[in-house]
This record gives sequence, structure tokens and C-alpha cells, in this order.
Amino acid sequence: MKIAIIGAGNMGGAIARGIAGAIAAGQSHHTLVVSNPSEGKLNALKSAFPFIETYTDNAGAIEGADLVILAVKPWLVEQVLKEAGALLGKETILVSVAAGITLDSLENMAGEKHRAVYRAMPNTAAAVGRSMTFVAGKNTTPESDEAVKAIFENVGTVMMIEERLMAAGTSLSGCGIAYIFRFIRAMQEGGVQLGFYPKDALNIVARTMEGALKLLETNDSHPEQEIDKVTTPGGLTIKGLNTMEQAGFTNAVIQGLTRNS
Repeated sequence: MKIAIIGAGNMGGAIARGIAGAIAAGQSHHTLVVSNPSEGKLNALKSAFPFIETYTDNAGAIEGADLVILAVKPWLVEQVLKEAGALLGKETILVSVAAGITLDSLENMAGEKHRAVYRAMPNTAAAVGRSMTFVAGKNTTPESDEAVKAIFENVGTVMMIEERLMAAGTSLSGCGIAYIFRFIRAMQEGGVQLGFYPKDALNIVARTMEGALKLLETNDSHPEQEIDKVTTPGGLTIKGLNTMEQAGFTNAVIQGLTRNS
């Protein structure tokens, strides 16, 4: 399969590196091509993975591709498809990672009714192979679903969802990664106030979060079950949790997630 990625910015570059890494490891046998208007990012990809084909024009990348990933800004999607959409084969699968572009709009812009089109929403952890990616499709087949899912599994975990949940997935994971970083920063600042150097406090918080996630995964448990193991009557943990709740912790998180719903 020939995979073309249009755009080598943060997201396009991360997806390209994930796919290229799988090819280099012998886990994938796709042909990968990437286009970008400037050569700097293309050269960086080519330096790391010499087998990637690079283009500064989208037409050269799209022609003959079996699957095209549009990793450009939302307002550029229509322009890209106007300029090079005619080169899409009738069976070419089209995937957009541009926020807010609906499946109906993508299908119309592509100019081919009943084409398999997908929206994919990775998060920035795709750069380290740990993205939580949501995928929704239209005019799809089990085979096209599997092909798209396999591509994004190169950069993390994939969940196939209905399009109506895409905004929710964006809030929970796309935006959610920033909320988690803000929580980590707050914990780090608290650690400094308790007497640790910033670097040490950050390492403590990171390792603690890593351990908490591992417990949930290993025990297949609910967060409250793990909390109960730490909270003793009259202890420091329950006092700290209750103080956070008095300051509106849970409500603040929920309000942040659902602000646009």
C-alpha cells in the first residue's frame, strides 16, 4: 500500500515517523511518501528514514496513493483537494486529521461520492508513539477500517467511534493531554513548596503518575478502588483529597472538559 501524508508539521511529522518506524522495524511493508511546501521538515524526515519519498508538491505525493492522510490546517483541506484531488484513485481512502472538517464536507471536497473517508483525531503524544487516536468514517468497509486503524496504531492506541463523539474525544484526549500537563505542573509546584527542587519534584510526580496508570491497567480497577487503598481513617490522603474537593477540583475538571458541549 502506498500511503501519502500531506503536511509534515507537528501532527503529520509524528504520524510519518510512527509509520516509518514500523517500516524500519519490518512490522509494515507500506510505501510512505510525504509532501510539505518547505524542504526543512522533509529533510529531517529523510535524514531519519532515507526510504521515505518526499515532495514539495502535493500532486506528486497523492498520485497513485492507496491512502491519503491530510495533515494540514483545516482551512487548507479544500485548497489541497481542489489542486490535487483529481489525482485520487476511485478506491483511494481519504483521511483528515484537520479539526472540525466533517465527513460530509470531506466527501464533498473530494468530489467522489461514496469514497471511503475518515476523520482521525490523534493527540500530540503521537510523536512518542503514545497517542490516543479517535477515528470515525463514512462509506467504509471492514477492510478500509482495518487499514486506517493499522496506520494509526503505529503512533499509539486507536478507538473507532461514531462521528458524533469526535468533539467529545477531542476534549477528553486532544485537549485532555494539556489538562493532564496542567495537573502535573500544579503537583510539581506543590512539591517545590514542600521542599523539593523543581526537577526532583517533576520526576517524583511523573513516576507517581506512571505507577498509578500501571495499577489501573494491571488491576483493571476503578480509580476509586485504588484511592480506597491509600486513604486511611483520619490520614493525610483523605484530608488532602477533601481539601482539593472543597476547592472544586472534580467540578473544575468536568467543567473544563464540557465547556463547549
